Amino acid sequence: MPFDPSLLFLGFLLVLMFIVFQRGNRQRRELSQVQAHLAPGAEVMTASGLLATVTAVEDDVVTLETAPGQRSRWDRRAVARIITPPATTETAPSEVEPPA
Repeated sequence: MPFDPSLLFLGFLLVLMFIVFQRGNRQRRELSQVQAHLAPGAEVMTASGLLATVTAVEDDVVTLETAPGQRSRWDRRAVARIITPPATTETAPSEVEPPA
């Protein structure tokens, strides 16, 4: 039985398609996790490149503040990534003074 090069090409194409689809699924999953963990105080970047601070989160809408007093409402899906997470309410450990 002779070797058919078209089968090798078809196999290569299937493996390549599998890798591309897996990468896309992973990126979509990571993006949905980012959008699900939005909280007030987080600095974010939208898909259009706007840098802002989250001031409120509703069901599918986030309120972003780009400058003091300048707020706008955005669809949650517009947030592409979190630049800095919100500040936690934990108190910082007291500083230890070196012995004199």
